Amino acid sequence: MAEQPIYRQIAEDLQHKIEAGELHWDSRLPSEKELREQYDASRNTVRDAIQFLMTRGLVETRPGQGTFVMKKINPFVTTLTSEPETGRGGGEEGVYLAEVRAFDREPKNSDPTVEIKKAEGAIARSLRIDRGDQVIVRHQERDIDATPWSLQTSFYPMTLVTQRGATDLIRADDIPDGAVAYLADKCGIEQAGYRDTISVRTPDENEIRFFKLPADGRVSVFEIYRVGFDKDGNRFRLTITVYPSDRNRLRVDVGEVPPRELPAATGEKAAAGE
Repeated sequence: MAEQPIYRQIAEDLQHKIEAGELHWDSRLPSEKELREQYDASRNTVRDAIQFLMTRGLVETRPGQGTFVMKKINPFVTTLTSEPETGRGGGEEGVYLAEVRAFDREPKNSDPTVEIKKAEGAIARSLRIDRGDQVIVRHQERDIDATPWSLQTSFYPMTLVTQRGATDLIRADDIPDGAVAYLADKCGIEQAGYRDTISVRTPDENEIRFFKLPADGRVSVFEIYRVGFDKDGNRFRLTITVYPSDRNRLRVDVGEVPPRELPAATGEKAAAGE
């Protein structure tokens, strides 16, 4: 078997030190000059080794500061399909909070920001309303264990307020039990089903900033468009959720699947939500 290239040998040695705790989270790696001397390697070889570690998500380079060990992120599994008994879909606020806490992890929702906008493009098409019709936009940021985990933005036709009296939608406050339950109770609009459309793309500048992702786009994001339908097939909401792929796993259950087991004890698999 051919010997590993020098840059791979250096990278794997540094990786071993990171995994063994010799180089702990947020510690700075030796400088390029120090690594060249330590491994008797050229500048390009050392740079290739650092780049290899970066592609594995082990280190990041901070301009003017150096290269630092990145915090290891323990992914969380979100079940996208609805609960058979309640019809509530994975990723919805109440389910998200309960599911994360069940795995002994700490969720946090930001206070919602609310604005009124004119529907354009995909928003108008998804809700089957005319371009230029007003929609209520509710946006929240989500953390797990103090790490930014997802961004969620929901769009509701303004007619839910003006014609159906769902005034809580325009308040910049959390809605107890979530907007879907509120609309069922307030307006009699019960969600009979929903459709998820999932895409994978590179993050935009705002997502790079919020999630603290590498600027080179090597960590992609899942973007899920969820359209909610009432029993008559009318569309009453669009929720767009963005999940970074380095800390999220998405699960879909079909048919008669045993309930998701809660962890008996803390541990990597339990914390991940397997």
